[in-house]
Amino acid sequence: MAVALTEGSKLVRLKRLLGATALACLFACGALPQAHAQSLDLERDVSPNAQMLLEADTLVYDNDKRTVTAVGGVQIDYDGNRLVAQRVTYHRDSNRLVASGAVQIIEKDGNKIYSDEIDITDDFRDGFVNALRVETPDKTYFAAESADREGGVVTTFNNGVYTACEPCEEKPDRAPVWRIKARKIIWDGKAKTVRFEQSRFEMFGFPIAYLPAFEVADPTVKRKTGFLIPGVTYKSELGIGAIVPFYVALSPTYDLTLQGRYYSRQGFLGQAEWRQRFNNGQYNLKIAGIRQGDPDAFDLNTVDRGTVADPTRFRGMAASKGDFVINERWTAGWDIMVQTDKNFSRTYSIGGYTALVNASQVYLTGLGDRNFFDLRGYRFQVQESIQDRFPSARNPQQPWVLPSFDYSFTNDDPVAGGEFNLDINSRLIYRDKLDEAFRFETVDGVRQKQVTAVRGIEGTSGRVTADAEWKRSFVSDGGLVVTPLLAFQADSTFVNQTAASVAAINAMAANPQIDATADVRSAYYRYMATAGLDLRWPVLFSSTSSTHVLEPVAQIFARPNEQYEETLGIPNEDAQSFVFDATTLFERDKFSGYDHVEGGTRANVGFRYSGTFGGGWTTNAIVGQSYHIAGENSFDSPDLVNVGAYSGLETERSDYVGLVGFATPFGLSASASTRLDEQTLEVRRAELRAGLSTKRGSLTAKYAFIQAQPLYGFPTDRKEVTLAASARLHEYWRVFGSGTYDFEANMTTRDSFGFAYDDECFSYSMTFSELRSTDRRETSQTVGFNISFRTIGDFGSSSLGSIQ
Repeated sequence: MAVALTEGSKLVRLKRLLGATALACLFACGALPQAHAQSLDLERDVSPNAQMLLEADTLVYDNDKRTVTAVGGVQIDYDGNRLVAQRVTYHRDSNRLVASGAVQIIEKDGNKIYSDEIDITDDFRDGFVNALRVETPDKTYFAAESADREGGVVTTFNNGVYTACEPCEEKPDRAPVWRIKARKIIWDGKAKTVRFEQSRFEMFGFPIAYLPAFEVADPTVKRKTGFLIPGVTYKSELGIGAIVPFYVALSPTYDLTLQGRYYSRQGFLGQAEWRQRFNNGQYNLKIAGIRQGDPDAFDLNTVDRGTVADPTRFRGMAASKGDFVINERWTAGWDIMVQTDKNFSRTYSIGGYTALVNASQVYLTGLGDRNFFDLRGYRFQVQESIQDRFPSARNPQQPWVLPSFDYSFTNDDPVAGGEFNLDINSRLIYRDKLDEAFRFETVDGVRQKQVTAVRGIEGTSGRVTADAEWKRSFVSDGGLVVTPLLAFQADSTFVNQTAASVAAINAMAANPQIDATADVRSAYYRYMATAGLDLRWPVLFSSTSSTHVLEPVAQIFARPNEQYEETLGIPNEDAQSFVFDATTLFERDKFSGYDHVEGGTRANVGFRYSGTFGGGWTTNAIVGQSYHIAGENSFDSPDLVNVGAYSGLETERSDYVGLVGFATPFGLSASASTRLDEQTLEVRRAELRAGLSTKRGSLTAKYAFIQAQPLYGFPTDRKEVTLAASARLHEYWRVFGSGTYDFEANMTTRDSFGFAYDDECFSYSMTFSELRSTDRRETSQTVGFNISFRTIGDFGSSSLGSIQ
């Protein structure tokens, strides 16, 4: 007989049944071969205190058929999961549960599963799903005509479709940009694999690839041995290249990636990378090598080509990176690369080692609340193509830094009411080839070598420096900020250089343009005491629609003369990159390192300005000048690299420096910085930047000008402009390009352009770039493309796949 139960009656008798019903609804959630990073594990975490809520129009208990049925608007909520159906029936004899009629399951992690009918056993081992469709929170979609589950392990999806493209709202029947169709998709929960049989890949509804069968790891497997996404590349000297990586999962803590590349002009390049993780860090080891098939494809006089008698054939590299956390304050590591020649890794784009200047290093770093410790050794390598035998080659003169040391200490408690800082720096440098700059001039009919700079001595030099600073700020009732400052720096330098270095220093001192005295010693001792005063008076102006802050700044630093400032001898290794502009105007010591120390009394005067306007506009500006008041001017003193020459500080009154910029709420911004001659207002240095970024595209422009600095190694002016633009032609299509023009060489030194397509599930880009040397001897062309299918992977010249 059949018994009709209204809502609420005999609910206790059905609690176990309905609990099984609610859990059974998770079958479809767990048995999906999702191609995204969602779990396929059926062992769902269910709270022991989870409450079940059942809503239905009618409950029917049939004693003859031994079934219990919920009919009409059935909704079961259990532990954050929800099942909605028109009818849910539990067969007590066969222990099967059937949900039918617009079945919808909403999982607590956001997955949505739709089906016409679900028929499974209550232990989830066997079952059948009809007309299955799945939507996931990360916008991936799966559908199948039906699905069968056998033995609690193997699930077979019949006529399945997978895509990561969102259906078109206006035309939901339109084919997505891409999708994978398969006659059968078989998921083996024990082997953790997903097998596609009779599958094809479609784009815009058109099949473009057919695979009889292929198998991949299911998404619960983060690491599995197999091929990664291949790639292609092109470079004029190498030819077309095909790249095939193979990943070997050896252990949860270490793995191996093998990569084979074949270039149409140069042959096969092999590469391997070992990676291993520990609880406190990780390291890797990478090796690569090739026997070049056509060295003559490279330009003459390059290390890539070699010589006629000895062409470059075998080339290779080995590298390792490591980083380990010793404790919460200390870390240690290394980044080391060696190669058969100085340009192999850059030529063949070995990942992580393509920079023009590569620094191999070993380091130990400590970081406290207000203290810093850094100890490291360096070896620099310039990855240039020119052979070492040419004077313009830069790699042979690169030093070993063994080691450099930095320590910074800031006292937690005030000292005499102010802040006390102590900085200690040391370095030991070895160079096995003299780094000098020279030119030949004819004097009285005789061609003579004129040394203009000694950028690095041949031999060993070391220095230890300690720099202590105390300062305290006082604010007057009128808002004037007064900051007195005291500083003391002492250092000791020792030098062990070759006779060639001594001869170069003497020759530089004898150069009529330098006209200095050489003072070559094995040791130098220096100190510098400073007493300073900093005055700032920020004034706020405001109106109903804007605010402005104008801050006059005046500084004075009284110091004795720098020791040895009238002679040549002390190596300058870390203070060569000095630039005087608005950003360095108010520095106590304007040199960029410790090897050169600023002496004499100097005053800095200028203004800072910042403004905020209604509608989101902002502006800023700095303008000022520096004055040498007393003593010897360190920027007008001899130096082995002529760092003060043409700096704008070598005169009693410095050049004027300024910076101004603005930004708007609609994406337009611009800035200009300049250095003007203190007498003629001639532009010595200038940089202009402008940018516009909107939804339709972007445009940036940069112009740079630096006046000639012959003694600093730049005999002519440097002027160039760079333009870059990107325009969106359609919702998904855009074009882009960039170029740099050198006004002195009267040529475009580099340019690139391309186009791209981007939507929510697919992207494609094609680029062409060309690089030219200013002497017009070398030109390199590169063509690249990249195709990306969301959740599947990338294919192209700029991607070799990824390892999770």
